[in-house]
Amino acid sequence: MVAVHQFMTLPEIRRAGLQNVSRDVWDYASGGSETETTLRRNKRAMSHYVFRPRVLRDVSRIDTSTTFLGLPLALPIMIAPMGSMYLLHPDGDVALARAAGRLGTIHWLSTVSSYTPEEVAAAASGPLIYQLYRWGDNGWVSEILQRAEAAGFRGLALTVDVAAYGRRERDLEKRFDPRGTGRRAMTIPRNDARLAELNWSDVDWLQKTTKLPLIVKGIQSAEDARLAVEHGVPVVHVSNHGGRQLDHAPATIEILPEIVEAVAGRAEVVVDGGFQRGTDVLKALALGARAVLIGKAAAWGLAAAGEEGVARTLELLGIELRIAMANTGQASIAEVGPELVRRACRCDY
Repeated sequence: MVAVHQFMTLPEIRRAGLQNVSRDVWDYASGGSETETTLRRNKRAMSHYVFRPRVLRDVSRIDTSTTFLGLPLALPIMIAPMGSMYLLHPDGDVALARAAGRLGTIHWLSTVSSYTPEEVAAAASGPLIYQLYRWGDNGWVSEILQRAEAAGFRGLALTVDVAAYGRRERDLEKRFDPRGTGRRAMTIPRNDARLAELNWSDVDWLQKTTKLPLIVKGIQSAEDARLAVEHGVPVVHVSNHGGRQLDHAPATIEILPEIVEAVAGRAEVVVDGGFQRGTDVLKALALGARAVLIGKAAAWGLAAAGEEGVARTLELLGIELRIAMANTGQASIAEVGPELVRRACRCDY
């Protein structure tokens, strides 16, 4: 456990992170596309759901454990794949992976990490998922998959919501391009046109090519969720890329129920997008998510204090989650169901 006296709240960690990096880097990690409507919507939509607390239940022992792809999780919170994390702290994904392992959860490594899959796997103390941007040809992808498998990664997440790179105006106005900056331990072909060509046949090819269970990351409609399970995908990842791709996309927590219904238990469902408090996590679990992924919150922890900041972020989220579970009468994750929440607002923006 991290020394509790360094950071007592999550907002403290965010403020410390802001102080430790340049404004360019902070805006890259924290911003969204164009008007940032999706970014704001992700966060604001959390308040559209309220709890229906149950009382007089024995919650003297709270169990936050669950599983993902059969892997044990001490917390239903994983670290989302993010690129260029070395900008926030020199240890980047190595620190993220170490912190995740310490807290009994999983780090997802991005294709655009400045560390190789082998380096992160050697440093990690817990399971890892490899996130793929399909920039190269089949030969390049096959090589990457072989390396991830050999390094011991436990799943493959294909990102499908980047047909065109989002216009992130905070970066554009500063002429800041994190994609071309810093150490590159492996050569990435960066063929953005290949992302625009991505289709369901690529999903089928990947499942035939790798032994790793496939996760489709970037699902935002019930129709695509159904297609994913029809193609045999074991995990549907509800994501709008943290508001960094399509402006005016739906908040992920608001589309989560329809996607869970469409999947109908045929695949695990995970979600990211605006989840920054323990209560946010509990709402997602009630709406049918197996687990939540955090991106910006983890990045802020990394900026604040490297591995220790990320570990403390996860620890505080766990504390908040346990308190929310106790005060809603939920002794374990297994007890959490849709009756725990109700929609309090059907507002638009």
